[in-house]
Order: sequence, then structure tokens, then C-alpha cells
Amino acid sequence: MKVSIVTATYNCGKTLKASLDSLARQTYKKIEHVIVDGASTDETLQIIEEYIAKVDYEVKLISEPDEGVYDALNKGIKLTTGDVVGLLHSDDLFANERVIERIVEVLSSNEYDGCYGDIVYVDREDTSRVVRYWRAGKYSRKKLKLGWMPPHPTCFLKKSVYEKFGLFDTSYKIAADYDFVVRILYKGGVRLAYIPEVITVMRSGGMSNKSVKNRILVFRENYMVMKKHGLPAFRALLVRTLSRIPQFVSGKVHRLSKGKGGL
Repeated sequence: MKVSIVTATYNCGKTLKASLDSLARQTYKKIEHVIVDGASTDETLQIIEEYIAKVDYEVKLISEPDEGVYDALNKGIKLTTGDVVGLLHSDDLFANERVIERIVEVLSSNEYDGCYGDIVYVDREDTSRVVRYWRAGKYSRKKLKLGWMPPHPTCFLKKSVYEKFGLFDTSYKIAADYDFVVRILYKGGVRLAYIPEVITVMRSGGMSNKSVKNRILVFRENYMVMKKHGLPAFRALLVRTLSRIPQFVSGKVHRLSKGKGGL
């Protein structure tokens, strides 16, 4: 099974090397890596060139202006040739070197169309300090109606899912991933396996939390997605917001249980 990983980049030289290294360390090597750069002006492209020179799997790179992260991801997904497609954002890390091996193990049968797992959010500068632990739990249609979604950075989907249901709707600036997940699960009946392990480590301070303006926008776009797909919007938004509180509490517990070494 060939696994395609898609990464969108733009002026992310401070975090990109660690992300790329987490992929290069994977034990499963039948992969291709598609990197879509938005014409970076910092050291991003130099870091990518150094990475390409040292890995022994195929890396496809395009660097040109785009219309945002979802446009870049759509470009990348179109270029993939693998059986399975996963995302590795330029701020993120795979939690350990066996993540892709585990994904392939789960998706080798025809029982599932994709899979997802847990995610931890860490301090942007000190990635050993966990600030939030998102234990996703198993999918159910009832949970989706209450605003739940799997942690999108941990989702690995068979390429056939994108071929059948399409790509990200770029009219959404922040919530296109939520729209996509609701589309394939609530409307499309895609079968996802839950892996009760941390798949992805994400630095805190992402696009949706950068400013009050962005937080308002993501709230508005989530509401639009819910109305579009026939979800009970007000109840779902309330439950979705409240459900995040325990994630910050469990994040502190997780950090303490790991000791000073962190992840």
C-alpha cells in the first residue's frame, strides 16, 4: 500500500524542519511526499531542498502563489498517486516513527475507508509541553450531530474518498476541513476506524486561534457548515465549544504523566 503525504507550506522555516524530520523517521517507506509551497520568501525552500536530498522516497514540490491553505492542499491531493492520503501540516509532527506503519496496518483490509486517532497540542516553542489532549473517541452519527469531528490532521483517507466526494471547499477560509468531514461522514457514510493512540502533535496557535477576528470567523463558518448539512446548529455549536474544556485538563494530566521529557 502506497501512502501519500501532503504538506502545505508558506514562510514556515521555523517549524518545517522538525515536521519533515518526523516523516523522514517513519519506519514505513512506501510513501510519496507532495509539498505545495505558496512561494515562500524565507528559508522554507532551502529546508525543503536539503530534505529532498537526504530521503530515499519520492518528493514532489511545487512553489507558486495560492489562495490559501485549502487551495494548496487541493493542489497537493490532485498530485498524489498513493492508495491512502494523509496530511502533515508544516507546524505538525507525527507522534512517533511508526504512525504510518500503524495506518497501513488498519487500512490494509477493505473494512474501512480511512482512519483517525488522537492529537495533542503543544507549546509552540517547547514541544515537550502539552497544553491540550484531544482524545477523539469512536465516531457515531449522534456525536457528529452534536458538533463532534475527528481531529482532521490525524485523518488518513483512501484516495477513492477524494475521488468520490471531492476536495476542500475553498469558499471557507478556516472551516473547510469541518465541511469536508461532515460531507463524507454525515452525508457520504464513509467508514472510519478509530486508532486510540496519539497520531499527530500540533503546535498551538493555529490559524483559527490567531486573533479574535479569526475566532469569530471560525464560529461563523462552523455555523454555516452545520446549516448547510442539516445539523442542529445552535445545540451543536454549544456542545462543540463545551467539549473542548476537558481536553485542556487532560492535556495537563498527560504532560505530568510523561514527566519532564514530554512526548
